[in-house]
Amino acid sequence: MTVQERASSISANSKARPNVRSGGRILVDQLLVHGADLAFCVPGESYLEVLDALYDVRDRFKLVNARHEAGAANMAEAYGKLTGKPGICMVTRGPGACHASVGVHTAFQDSTPMILLVGQIARGTRDREAFQEIDYRQMFGPVAKWAAEIETTSRIPEYIARAFQVATSGRPGPVVLGLPEDMLAETSDVEDAKPYVTTQAAPDAAQMNAMRELLAKSERPLMIVGGGSWAERGCKEIVLFAEANGIPTACSFRRQDVFDNASENYVGDLSTSVAASLTKRVKEADLLLVVGARLGEITTQAYRVIESPTPKPKLIHVYPDPDEIGRVYVPDLAIVASSSAFANAAKNLRPLDGAKWKMWRDAARKDYLDSTKIAPVAFPLDMGKAISELAAALPKDFIVTIDAGNFSAWAHRCIHYARPCRQLGPTSGAMGYSVPAAVAASILHPERTVVSFVGDGGFLMSGQEIGTAVQHGGRPIVLLFNNRMYGTIRMHQERDFPGRVFGTDLITPDFVAFAKSFGCHAERVDKTADFIPAFERALKSGKPALLELMTDPEQVSSRTTIAALRAAKRP
Repeated sequence: MTVQERASSISANSKARPNVRSGGRILVDQLLVHGADLAFCVPGESYLEVLDALYDVRDRFKLVNARHEAGAANMAEAYGKLTGKPGICMVTRGPGACHASVGVHTAFQDSTPMILLVGQIARGTRDREAFQEIDYRQMFGPVAKWAAEIETTSRIPEYIARAFQVATSGRPGPVVLGLPEDMLAETSDVEDAKPYVTTQAAPDAAQMNAMRELLAKSERPLMIVGGGSWAERGCKEIVLFAEANGIPTACSFRRQDVFDNASENYVGDLSTSVAASLTKRVKEADLLLVVGARLGEITTQAYRVIESPTPKPKLIHVYPDPDEIGRVYVPDLAIVASSSAFANAAKNLRPLDGAKWKMWRDAARKDYLDSTKIAPVAFPLDMGKAISELAAALPKDFIVTIDAGNFSAWAHRCIHYARPCRQLGPTSGAMGYSVPAAVAASILHPERTVVSFVGDGGFLMSGQEIGTAVQHGGRPIVLLFNNRMYGTIRMHQERDFPGRVFGTDLITPDFVAFAKSFGCHAERVDKTADFIPAFERALKSGKPALLELMTDPEQVSSRTTIAALRAAKRP
């Protein structure tokens, strides 16, 4: 049957039976039912029926076609972080799914709601190694909350409703659904599902009282907040709880926007560039109240700062997934609850007298403020000074996206966060994230200032997505830190094998010319005094913009130099 004949048949059946639709149409209708109005994709022939159905609702549904499936998946992941709703990504079978898998892995480790819809081979050609055939259940099983394939057209509403439910409930995460192309072409008479309703656990009164009693007995408490299920109200309420009780509070890796950094209770972030003073505080604490954070490898410095399985300090672990609690660290008190539900309950507790740990909190706060001070350098572009000036110039609702790399410490150390501003970075450590995430953020929030922090290596993985911003109206400002090498790996090389540099140097293109070729505003900055004027010109351009920052390769991180690393290794 030709496409025209199939369309005519569908039209005739629809008149007689209003719910008769193609699988592609049913799927698109379910996305609308569940409140989706934006998706990111790289088009493919395996899901043409979906693309055709989207054409008819283009006034209600925006489709952003990225330049690479990894970019599309990272855009969807960033959308999920910003909205709390599943970011939708559509890719084709085989290679498209493989390219998109990095975004699924990030969504899994970052606890981000996301739905990846993957075109699939026709059902009758399975198990022959057909063109681009992959079993998505096996491929994505370890890195998705749920991976399935829709075998029957009439069950599309059921599967899509479950996908939204699973992606957003408990510990949020990614769902992957395979869509056989012949299943999408078939018709079915089926009702739409009802809109999904997220389910989250909340603490009971007994648990909250037990938490309060443990906290009252401590002398050196420390709260660690993080994870991916924070609502705006929850972020405000956890600050109220901390301030009412005088509890010093740190954020887990790349979750600095959860807790107002200006609060006297904020004491820093447990990131790759963590201050030694904060590490010492974690070791000295006699009670850790961990809300929303998994206590993963980065936050615990490879599980060395906090002993496993039985930590020395008392441990209260609040987390939305019961299977995660006790997985690495056995808590003294386990509370299965979403972060925001816990914050809401905690702020209503009768406050404790925090006077006995006031000196502990004040000292931790002073340590944090001292750690944000960065000594000036002789290099023409003083990055610490430049990014500190940027922080002072940003509006309250800015969005910063961060790639993997040592340059990211400038965004961690020099910029202070508090909602409604956002910090989006992959706790998975994936390179190539920042630019597509910034593109998605700017498309979603064109009225907000969106700044991407990315190294030259990371930009070469996904920098072409600035073309997606040009096409779809995004206006991110990309700060490209160019030191002509894979800086983080170079740092590890110099630490372990000083002077034996191999495989980490980069030959880079003319990034300014590259960006301008897409129609972006672009400049190269090599002096501190030139940075803020260049940033202001980028803002005023009304275009996606790139500022190439000529970075000192000797300053391999915000806290050390290559010379210092080599000196430390000498006998």
